[in-house]
Amino acid sequence: MSIRIGSSGRDDDVQILLDRQSALDIGAFVVDGVDLSPGVTIPSDGDRRIDHALQGFFFTCGPDHIRHPEPIAAGEGGKYPLHGSLCGTAITHSRMAPEGEVPGCAAEMELRLADGAMARMSRRWTIDADTNEVALSDRITNIGETPFAPMLMYHMNIAGRLLDEDTHIGGSMFGDEKQSWRFGDGESAHFCVSAMPGADDGWAQIALGPFAALSGRSLVVRFSTATLPFLQMWRCQRGAADVISIEPVSHRLASRTELSAAGEMPLLQPGEAIDYALAFRVA
Repeated sequence: MSIRIGSSGRDDDVQILLDRQSALDIGAFVVDGVDLSPGVTIPSDGDRRIDHALQGFFFTCGPDHIRHPEPIAAGEGGKYPLHGSLCGTAITHSRMAPEGEVPGCAAEMELRLADGAMARMSRRWTIDADTNEVALSDRITNIGETPFAPMLMYHMNIAGRLLDEDTHIGGSMFGDEKQSWRFGDGESAHFCVSAMPGADDGWAQIALGPFAALSGRSLVVRFSTATLPFLQMWRCQRGAADVISIEPVSHRLASRTELSAAGEMPLLQPGEAIDYALAFRVA
């Protein structure tokens, strides 16, 4: 069963469909009747959790690992799973915002991480009634007895069918430069850059658009660089797959071994917490 929250702002009607079976991620993001999510036009890595999540507009990678599987520890066997342990975690309790408050939904979920540590994610979604901006605040708390290195990446997946030759990528980290949405070579490509340049009061911004199906408007994403200091983007136009993804992320594109050696994998001790935040709207 899904949870639907929505708002009618000055320019458009917005609905998000939250997936109770996958960490309260967003299965559909509908603006004026247009769903931006890619649906079945995604490539498969053979992991049913990820195939399900990738079809939606938004899914969360972490909180113990991001990107492709890697060994948990040299010589000890076992791997961190594709995109981490959170994806596919069902929520058991959720709370809707009371009538008269900003539309929203909150939930908590506890999960055992790949290395045996324990974490709690406290998640809250809201939609601003005036601007229709969707905002997310997440807190990861170490509720176990051993430390772990938190890693997080948000995947915002957009249907390639909505893009055309007029669609571009622009962002605070790129200055005045705009890029074609079909970056890189071949049928699939990705990049990862620092989101810090041009950030305003600790928040970076990126826009993808315009979209003809949304009357020339663009998807505008803001995120806190305090814990999401990088922007990754990925696209895939291979066979039946047609998707592009905006991915604010906690770590640069490198192996866990390389990141650890560079001192970029600080540990979250038992009882400690770390916060993440982003927001997006069509404007």
